[in-house]
Amino acid sequence: MKTILLNLTVIALLITVVASDTPATAYTNHTVGGPAGWSFDAINNISATNYSSWAANQTYNLGDYLIFNTNTNQTVIQTYNETTFSSCTTDDASDDDTFHYNGGGNEFGQNVTIAVPLTTTGTNYFFSDAEDGLQCQRGVAFEISVNRGLGLPPSLNQPPPPPYIEPPGPETSQMTPVNINGGSPEIDNSALRSVANMRFLLSPLLIGVTSLLLAF
Repeated sequence: MKTILLNLTVIALLITVVASDTPATAYTNHTVGGPAGWSFDAINNISATNYSSWAANQTYNLGDYLIFNTNTNQTVIQTYNETTFSSCTTDDASDDDTFHYNGGGNEFGQNVTIAVPLTTTGTNYFFSDAEDGLQCQRGVAFEISVNRGLGLPPSLNQPPPPPYIEPPGPETSQMTPVNINGGSPEIDNSALRSVANMRFLLSPLLIGVTSLLLAF
């Protein structure tokens, strides 16, 4: 009997290993919480379902989506920071590892659907920080482990856009005047003096030549 139980245990373990190593063949949309959606039971002050149990029964890969069927009473926070997740607040969160998804609803209690792509392998945390983190503390939170799977599809594997550079204004676009070293160019006084001296020497010579011509 013990031998039969041991064999069954080994077979069960092998099945588990094979299932976990089976490569993904397609991208999957995971509806968070199943029929319960992403919600908080305000009457009983507890999450609408056990999100940790729901998350544990799924396999997640890059390119998959988490679909949050929720309303504007809840928030959808994704973080890679365990400290942020444990605190149930984004007060000290970094913009590099924590993201707040908005379904576009402006009215309180408005139904929204939020699709969150899985773009980073490893542990991903999700929670609602509504009511000063009370919903997260009462169970509206879970963590998952994301595998590589098929890798990111082209639609999610785009390079980031180039940094924004402000165009030059009208003042900076005008031609900048060129400064000449030493200030404005000056007239060479020595050259002027040379010309004046030449005129002084030539004047008597011209008078003498004129006198000789008149004598003839």
